[in-house]
Amino acid sequence: MTSLDTFAKEKLKPLADQGLQRHLQLTERTSGGKAQRDGRQMISFCCNDYLNFTHHPKVRQAAKDAIDRYGAGSGASRLITGNHPLIAELENRLARLKGTEDACVFSSGYLANIGIIPTLIGQQDIIFIDELSHACLRAGSSLTGAQIVTFPHNDMDQLQSQINLLRPRHQNALIVTDGVFSMDGDLAPLDQLSRLARDNDCWLMTDDAHGVGVIGHGEGMGKGSRHMFDPLPDIPLQMGTLSKAIGSFGGYLCASKPVIDLIKTRARSLIYTTALPPASVAAALAALDIIETEPEYCSRPLKNARLFARLVSLPEPASPIVPVIIGDTEKTMKFAKLLEDDGFLVTGIRPPTVAFGTARLRFTFSAEHQEEDIRALTTSLKKHGIV
Repeated sequence: MTSLDTFAKEKLKPLADQGLQRHLQLTERTSGGKAQRDGRQMISFCCNDYLNFTHHPKVRQAAKDAIDRYGAGSGASRLITGNHPLIAELENRLARLKGTEDACVFSSGYLANIGIIPTLIGQQDIIFIDELSHACLRAGSSLTGAQIVTFPHNDMDQLQSQINLLRPRHQNALIVTDGVFSMDGDLAPLDQLSRLARDNDCWLMTDDAHGVGVIGHGEGMGKGSRHMFDPLPDIPLQMGTLSKAIGSFGGYLCASKPVIDLIKTRARSLIYTTALPPASVAAALAALDIIETEPEYCSRPLKNARLFARLVSLPEPASPIVPVIIGDTEKTMKFAKLLEDDGFLVTGIRPPTVAFGTARLRFTFSAEHQEEDIRALTTSLKKHGIV
């Protein structure tokens, strides 16, 4: 055994002892919110493909047509091979969806956040970040050298106090938050954050990975978390992904043209990363067509989540994500296995993804979940004493 192997084993042992070692399970996702695992067909309640676009016939056909015309890969960075016409079209469409002047597409949401934040913020600046913000927002912030201040989840009074104390000492300030928080499913108070940012010369950036496509009011249905507020809050930096409700792969930033011009000139995770393959871009474009023209379809995941919450006497959710907090890690994973035995895929979420003592079952709902599937899930939960 090499010293590297010894190092790895020593690192893994305490994690295994705490039930925190992770294992990849072979699983084939199929249509209709179903999945195949160990030769069994199961109903998946753990996927972020909220609109089931990965198997939607229009989305799949668009990807196939793009491969036939443009090939399987993109060849290099967009600044090396040139900007693919499909990517230019996608950026225009995203900017239209989000109501901004321009947009920039990245090869993943993680790459977007580790590129955007260090491009805009430096050592002389400060970042205020919600304590439950996604790991990639924290990763991007850590690359800046700026002072990073974490504020309690959605606590605007604490954020205001931190801004009052620290903002005057720094040249630029960025407030960073999820639009929809991925582990709790709740919304950020974007109206209040927008006012705080405006009144204190801070820039507001939201990660709407779990909002775009599935929430919004009226004509804003599917446009994301900003469209849950009236009037619409001013959010100069609207980031998101193409890999969840949009059903493809990639990330994006929607912003003003000067900001996007700077991002395309200086964001290292754009400049030094191979561009998205044409099939992924074409799939995203087809998904946007459906989001823009079928608001009733986009509303189904949230309706299904709210049906589930009513059946198990939980508060009405604000998004298609519904957590059931268990607390103990071992108990959480035991419950997940019991549900799997009953034919339901539900992920047990453990530290460090969530805080110690808050391990949970995270349920996600899609447009193609049927009422009988949801009722069967609740029956299983009650049978095992989970709810």
